[in-house]
Amino acid sequence: MTAQAQKSELLFSGADWDFKKLSRVYDEIEAIGVEELRLDIYPVQMEVISSEQMLDAYSSVGMPLMYQHWSFGKHFLYNELLYRKGRRGLAYELVINSNPCIVYLMEENTMALQALVTAHAALGHNHFFKNNHLFRQWTDAGGILSYLEFAKGYISRCEERHGLAAVEAILDSAHALMEQGVFRYHRPPKPSSEQQREGIRERLEYEERFYNDLWRTLPSSQEADKAGALEPGMEERKKSLNLPEENLLYFLEKNSLVLEPWQREIVRIVRVIAQYFYPQRQTQVMNEGCATFVHYTLMNTLFDRGRISEGAMLEILRNHSNVIFQPSFDDPRFSGINPYALGLDMMQDIQRISTEPTAEDRDWFPDIAGRGDWLDTLLDAWANHRDESFIRQYLSPTLIRKWRFFVLGDGADKPHYEVASIHDERGYKRIRAALAQSYDWGASRPDIQVVDVALLGDRHLRLQHLVKNGITLENDSRDATLRHIRNLWGYEVSLAAIDAETGATLSERWTKDC
Repeated sequence: MTAQAQKSELLFSGADWDFKKLSRVYDEIEAIGVEELRLDIYPVQMEVISSEQMLDAYSSVGMPLMYQHWSFGKHFLYNELLYRKGRRGLAYELVINSNPCIVYLMEENTMALQALVTAHAALGHNHFFKNNHLFRQWTDAGGILSYLEFAKGYISRCEERHGLAAVEAILDSAHALMEQGVFRYHRPPKPSSEQQREGIRERLEYEERFYNDLWRTLPSSQEADKAGALEPGMEERKKSLNLPEENLLYFLEKNSLVLEPWQREIVRIVRVIAQYFYPQRQTQVMNEGCATFVHYTLMNTLFDRGRISEGAMLEILRNHSNVIFQPSFDDPRFSGINPYALGLDMMQDIQRISTEPTAEDRDWFPDIAGRGDWLDTLLDAWANHRDESFIRQYLSPTLIRKWRFFVLGDGADKPHYEVASIHDERGYKRIRAALAQSYDWGASRPDIQVVDVALLGDRHLRLQHLVKNGITLENDSRDATLRHIRNLWGYEVSLAAIDAETGATLSERWTKDC
């Protein structure tokens, strides 16, 4: 083949891009991804944005439609300062878990880089969003954009009607509780449809017109004593309120006696958005690993078929290497395990075990070793696992040695660290279990629940923090959060720290003391 003929086979040449080239590259990688990697994706909507627009997307947690809040502006200025000083780069792309899947590409990217990030986001992330069971169970990709449009418009109308300060006060308190505002163990109510939201808007406007503030006043002490005598027992009360309740925002939205209808709806908006991001926190290694594996496989396939030049492939490999770079623990750039690197290594390791297993691999992974069906294994893992279960099932001794993983014992009663597990038969299992446990998002977050409330009498709200391994809450953060809960509840709130093993009460903090 002549040089001229070979050049005509290339999808692009040079660094400059245009929309025709972007479309041609996307069509090519989509065909390979769908037909050969059996990827199942949402329709794709690609948009090219500037660096300032990317910074703006950063500040509003990556969502294309978002209500206004001062914290978003603060994040924008902080990220812009770091970017302008060269202390932090920007993502090459940003992808939204929606249907259609929205992919933002940076206009500063070269054509080779546009090809790389298109494969990464429009194919890799897109497939994972659509097929992973956590996203299928907990998010509504088809409805999130219309819901955000509703939320943005609703909060804007509230600002016009009730004032910016009043709306921000509710948003501040709701944002402070976002990590404790998700359902972790049962399926949450689905966001309402557009027709239902229109009905909600009309109902809220009716309630606001006829809202009577008298019912929120506290009874006199004599009335409170009488009410307390009539209040149902704890078990009956807990049953009627579905206590204990892990989702603090949900409980406050449904049961607060001081929130007006518009305030209650704002709390619900924040809660729905917090739930939307819940799966992403549990699948960072898998999500980024899937996207990186897909882009690496697709780009190499294009190069092997003569669709990408050597120069473009060198640029792609350079950017790929930057993405999966893992600094050592004593490197100033070290900030933990790179999810791109660990995810890609584990998925390529599954491919190796399926095609070229060692005797050790056959002992550890008898179901997949040597069977050659690595794609079936990966598709199943992408669909049915989260980070914790994926690492617990597929991290091999080969990778443990490559990454030089070991377990440090850090006893509070001991003056030194202790190397608890090393590279031997028993150590591999302990290392894998310890690493998997570190990715269990639910176990690593404080277990705080509403356990009781006096709906009659003084309306005291009781929270409980189940303390594991002696890890208590930081005092200043705890007190600030309790004040936000009180703002939404309206009355006294207490938080008891309970030892998870003994059940003993370690401490109790009241908002009146904060």
